[in-house]
Amino acid sequence: MERRTFVANTILGSASLFLERALGQGVEQVRLPSPPPILRRGLPGYQQSPNAMPGLYPGRVVELQDSRAIQDNHVSQPTVRRMIEQGMKELTGESSAHRAWERFVTPDDIVGIKINPSGAPACCSSPEIVREVIAGLKSAGVPDRNILIYDRYSDEVQLGSYHVLLPVGIRIDGIENRAFDLSGYDLNVYCQACFFGEWETRSYLARVVSQTVTKIVNIPTMKDHSAVGVTGCLKNLGYGSFNNVARSHQAPITFTDPLIGMMCSVEPLRSKAVLHIMDGMRQVWHGGPLTQVQSFIAQPGILLVGTDPVAVDTIELDTITKKRDLEGALSLWDRNPANITSDNREFYRNSHKNLFFRQPAHIEQAGQLGLGVWDVKKIDRRTIKLG
Repeated sequence: MERRTFVANTILGSASLFLERALGQGVEQVRLPSPPPILRRGLPGYQQSPNAMPGLYPGRVVELQDSRAIQDNHVSQPTVRRMIEQGMKELTGESSAHRAWERFVTPDDIVGIKINPSGAPACCSSPEIVREVIAGLKSAGVPDRNILIYDRYSDEVQLGSYHVLLPVGIRIDGIENRAFDLSGYDLNVYCQACFFGEWETRSYLARVVSQTVTKIVNIPTMKDHSAVGVTGCLKNLGYGSFNNVARSHQAPITFTDPLIGMMCSVEPLRSKAVLHIMDGMRQVWHGGPLTQVQSFIAQPGILLVGTDPVAVDTIELDTITKKRDLEGALSLWDRNPANITSDNREFYRNSHKNLFFRQPAHIEQAGQLGLGVWDVKKIDRRTIKLG
């Protein structure tokens, strides 16, 4: 037997043991295999910024909700504008939105806006929110030429129509234009691990992050995720800024915990991501991140604002957990092998099925790495209902 085949079979075979920290009761639970060692290599000589995650306001999350923000699947630009202005003022304690933006950026910064186009057109980072973030940056003196929208996949950015929906003069960049294209990545910055005997064991950081931008504003969406549990600030940053990440999960096993947190802790990504504005206009509560099934997509009109990605994702996890409970869906922590399906079509139709043993504990793991506050009792959750 070849070495890589032996490694893969050894890892997958260990999944039949009982899970030590199983949260379910009364059903068969499995113990997941321990992750392999992960080597992190940051940008040589890079000094961590004072704004590095968890940022200026550790543990603080401003949650805004307005029923007028989205009506019949159409996002209201004026309502989103008010929500972001209020959220920025509440987060920072400033009396005006432009002074709040000045806490994070200067006119000399080159600011990357990390969108999440995955799942377009049904649910992706709303162009209305991206436009308001651009306006906020400009209010702090950042010129159009210093604002850059980015994500890993050029085709998904195109599918989201950002090129035609955002202001003229704003650069929009897809890091990968074709499979195995490394031209957009910095080969000096990577995470290295062998998960399933794969031939390429490194994931490289995008050059736009390591070499171009000086600050990042992260705009994730509020979704469940078939492998991760939820896809929030941490996943949008880690898996959206490094390449070769799909290798971390091979159904039904996934090593997204701890890989996501490890990636977000690599410099300079950790230092440059200074603000997170989670788009909860639409909320995917099952079938994420790619579902187009409208019955699994609520429209609560929520924004979460903070500098602490762990705290924001903890609130997201709590919100989606409650929605799934309300809808009678499987727990995100379910470890019952009877609920695993290998049929993608069944998973996308049935909220009582999983493709993977999901890993929502990646959020806590990121907290253990110092990226933020994961204990919900210690989070300063400031809820503002506007309409």
